[in-house]
Amino acid sequence: MKSLEIFSGAGGLAKGLELAGFQHSAFVEFNKYACASLNENFDAEKVFFGDIQDFDFGALHDVDVVAGGPPCQPFSLGGKHGADQDSRDMFPYAIRAIEKLTPKAFVFENVKGLLRESFADYFEYIILRLTYPGFISKPGADWKDHLSDLRSIGQLSYAGTKYDVSFKLINAANYGVPQTRERVVIVGMRADLGVSWSFPAETHSEDRLFWEMYVSGEYWKRHQVPKSERAQITESLQEKIVRLKDKYGMFEPEQLPWRTVRDALQDIPDPQAQHGLADHIFHDGARTYPGHTGSDIDWPAKTIKAGGHGVPGGENMIRYPDGSVRYFTVCEAKRIQTFPDNFVIKGAWGEAMRQIGNAVPVMLGEVIGGELARRLDVRGDSFAARQRIG
Repeated sequence: MKSLEIFSGAGGLAKGLELAGFQHSAFVEFNKYACASLNENFDAEKVFFGDIQDFDFGALHDVDVVAGGPPCQPFSLGGKHGADQDSRDMFPYAIRAIEKLTPKAFVFENVKGLLRESFADYFEYIILRLTYPGFISKPGADWKDHLSDLRSIGQLSYAGTKYDVSFKLINAANYGVPQTRERVVIVGMRADLGVSWSFPAETHSEDRLFWEMYVSGEYWKRHQVPKSERAQITESLQEKIVRLKDKYGMFEPEQLPWRTVRDALQDIPDPQAQHGLADHIFHDGARTYPGHTGSDIDWPAKTIKAGGHGVPGGENMIRYPDGSVRYFTVCEAKRIQTFPDNFVIKGAWGEAMRQIGNAVPVMLGEVIGGELARRLDVRGDSFAARQRIG
């Protein structure tokens, strides 16, 4: 099956879909450094460097899935909260891609802030536009007028392509990514295919990690961490342990444990040692300040952030049991975002970290892509048979 990646960034979602079995038809990306990364890791002839408004969708054929991450700054909790008033809002162009290509399915990822109450009407508008991509607004109408018509579409005539659209706030840690990264994932399945969609079941849990740390002790044994370097059992921590035992009794939680920073980086040498890894360079100057304390080595990392002004802030640090901190290297940040070690991120450290922070974790992309491929493959055969009979 073929996929088109729009707002591709460095290619986290694209790599995940590739691992799930999709073949890339094209990549559309505006940032020159991200395009340089795409050129290194995928077929450079398929990379379109430029504005999506200038991309010729008509040149593509038989695209099964459109995927991407429309720029999230208009909805970011740390941004200016401009939504539709922000010139960086690219959702209208994502919808245009769906309208032009009528793919079997689409998958888009965006920040948690998209679900903010103040954006409720615009988010509803996005979902309805994705549901009825061919329902064009009246001349001179703004998006609010268009939303009003979309809400009444049952009383209007619409013979265009329709999609069954679902969305969910997903924590990537629940799918094995060593990072507590919450993002909204929107999936649409073309209605005429008769393909139902449900998000893949979560495979990892905080409870299981907590169990292996403070009930069985398996986590510390696995990493050979002495008691002197483990977190102290405080009164509140002891209460949580008691509640966990009461919840599960003698039986451990069924899911796998959340993966921690230590899990992800266990075989990577110290960046200040002799190692020969080109993207594992130590950067000095890391410090903590209120609200920016880094990521505990024995917990999933906090969200790797792109940063609004170049070099990322204090959250992109690793924090050790003695309280010391240092910046993640590019190599380590790739691990946290589940990129393959041989995946090349172009640009200096700050730019590379921006690309990594903007990416969809590869493992999450593979999980979503795998479920898409399974459902489209199973139902696609029966749909083709119906079309031949018809």
